[in-house]
Amino acid sequence: MSAAYDPSPSSETDKRPNLRVMTSRRVAIILFNLGGPDTPEAVRPFLFNLFNDPAIIGLPQPFRFLLAQLISRSREKLAQANYAEMGGGSPILPETLKQAAALEAEISKRVANVSFKCFVAMRYWKPLVKDAAKAAAAWGATDAILLPLYPQYSSTTTASSLRAWAQASDLPGATICCYPAGGAFAQAHADAILNAWRAGGSPEKVRVLFSAHGLPERVIQRGDPYQWQVEQSVAAVRKLLPAAWEYRTCYQSRVGPMKWIGPSTEDEIHAAAQAQTGVIVSPIAFVSEHVETLVELDIEYAQRAHELGLPYYLRAPALGAAPRFIDALADLTERALAQPGKLCSEQGERLCPGTHKLCPHRSA
Repeated sequence: MSAAYDPSPSSETDKRPNLRVMTSRRVAIILFNLGGPDTPEAVRPFLFNLFNDPAIIGLPQPFRFLLAQLISRSREKLAQANYAEMGGGSPILPETLKQAAALEAEISKRVANVSFKCFVAMRYWKPLVKDAAKAAAAWGATDAILLPLYPQYSSTTTASSLRAWAQASDLPGATICCYPAGGAFAQAHADAILNAWRAGGSPEKVRVLFSAHGLPERVIQRGDPYQWQVEQSVAAVRKLLPAAWEYRTCYQSRVGPMKWIGPSTEDEIHAAAQAQTGVIVSPIAFVSEHVETLVELDIEYAQRAHELGLPYYLRAPALGAAPRFIDALADLTERALAQPGKLCSEQGERLCPGTHKLCPHRSA
């Protein structure tokens, strides 16, 4: 990707004359996500950036740097093979740009006398957070709305992106920390699950596996609210699905020797085989397709389900630019727009119980 890349969905639009003088308030909507390598050559630097993040590996420097170098080298070939299954690179940037374009169009219809522009800010690969900050400044943003594409807050994802933004920009703005159980968000997941069920022949015996990215158990023990928020997401979606169905919450993508939160998605596939029931897998914490969904869920776990003889293995898609999900993001944007400089959850105030000490509202 060239250095001149503009991390916004509609960079040509603002080259038209006189557009910049239509309104005085110009709001940059910053969409944060993980990012992913776009070529095989980008795999190692992407992995290095990931593991050199103190939110991922808490060692002091230079030890974290050295460990990140070691891990990125040792995992490069396996990761390249996984990305080769997707054509050589991650689809997360094209998907995020589609979400950005859809949100920009929706919020512009809802709110008059304000100019909006979405900028994509990836944490570990281009366009990086600093690239989005520069692009927003060049556009002439008067303020920003920081909108992580992580519905469930974690110190390892949302907090890391927000710290990177604080280092890259002094643009004033509102921050949306989490939206695990909002109505439009939950309905978007329910729609995806029901559509997958119908496409799979509407089987009578159904077990839904809500699969979220896992975390080391020690992260949760420090007060990270991620697991609690995943459970709130599951509870909200379950209310919109048939009561007779079975439901399980599980976690995927474990790496390293540490104990991770569970049960694992693979263990739940084994349990379904013992119960002689098929499964519908819902990637409850993912809003874009990437290696964890297209390879881990669609290839690795699907093959395991076939080997175990599950009656069926269906997978609901990630939310992508589904209209209900874009509505959810627009709702959040409207809330933040009315509260400049504030930290907002989907309800405005703190969502998490007081035991979750890493909730960003702890000092708000």
